[in-house]
Amino acid sequence: MWSTFFRDGGWGMYPTATFGFLLVASGILCLLRPERRYVPLVLSLGAVTLGAGLLAFCVGVVKTFHYLPEVAAEDRLSVAGLGCAESLHNVVLALMLIVVTALLGAVAALRAARGARPAAPAA
Repeated sequence: MWSTFFRDGGWGMYPTATFGFLLVASGILCLLRPERRYVPLVLSLGAVTLGAGLLAFCVGVVKTFHYLPEVAAEDRLSVAGLGCAESLHNVVLALMLIVVTALLGAVAALRAARGARPAAPAA
């Protein structure tokens, strides 16, 4: 499965991977410079990555069912299952990149928390 993972996902893997790698890069930036101003960037790229994966999945499923009548009746169920499975590769890629970035964000939050100094006591 993993040797043909990207190819099996089809054209939707390209925008999902592009947005996902931008997401991971923003997560690395947040890790290196844990500042609040980068959080909206990471969150919005996470949403775009997930959206691209879901859009590609939906288009793949629609395309699968559009051409299903051209398949022999005895093969329709297996072809529909294969088409849906291949379409899910886009969602899997998006989720993998989101999880990696979430882990980077967790480490960044830990670094920021450890670097925070306690407030000075009131006089």
